[in-house]
Amino acid sequence: MKLDIAGVGVTLDGKPILDGVSLTVPQGSVVGLVGPNGSGKSTLLRTVYRSLRPLTGAVKLDDADLWSQPIRASARRVAAVLQEGGSSALTVAEVVELGRTPHHGMVSRATAADREAVRVAMDRAGVTELAARPMASLSGGERQRVHLARALAQEPSLLVLDEPTNHLDIRARFALLSTVRDLGITTLAVLHELDLAVRSCDHLVVLDHGKVAAAGNVLDALTPTIFREVFGVHAKAERHSDGVVRITYAADPLGDL
Repeated sequence: MKLDIAGVGVTLDGKPILDGVSLTVPQGSVVGLVGPNGSGKSTLLRTVYRSLRPLTGAVKLDDADLWSQPIRASARRVAAVLQEGGSSALTVAEVVELGRTPHHGMVSRATAADREAVRVAMDRAGVTELAARPMASLSGGERQRVHLARALAQEPSLLVLDEPTNHLDIRARFALLSTVRDLGITTLAVLHELDLAVRSCDHLVVLDHGKVAAAGNVLDALTPTIFREVFGVHAKAERHSDGVVRITYAADPLGDL
């Protein structure tokens, strides 16, 4: 399904955080949301997974306004993986099973469909062998994969990721984002590391001071001008002969800005 964010504005404590933000995430694509700290990235995600109601504008999934739907109905369509937090006394299987909550009442028993959804989610996220392990015993990368499995157990049409690679080592970062790309689920992800974003996303949206500064494919969005004016560095993104886009920083990235 396609996500459309149209003219979204958010004000917190009398301070404008987002100002008329519009973007589209095409069906099945991975769109990265990037920008300096405080640019409004996580705030925008909160309007998508219904943690923060926008003051203006609309958030639509296949032309249906998510904020006009019952919360349980939208929770069946949108799943969020937030920044990796603390551990839990629950086992991996129990955490993944929580993803089925929007599909039945709190006192309902798990059905065969629930059990199959959990099995498939754990397999897709690569955590099946961890099922009986307590969350407290896992590494940061393993925990993020479990949270991804929990989101997949919701069987969502849209996946929302808020800095999913935060605190992970480099191998775990690449592995997690490779898994996300292979899912084929429409995905909007806040990514702090530009080097990972250019390798992992189909399109990028650059936020700056609550507004869209650039959007499009990776090379169109991250121009030398955007690097300089938004991120405050001298750099350029180029597609190399192996097909991979890489960022090259000037010898003095901060010089003569």
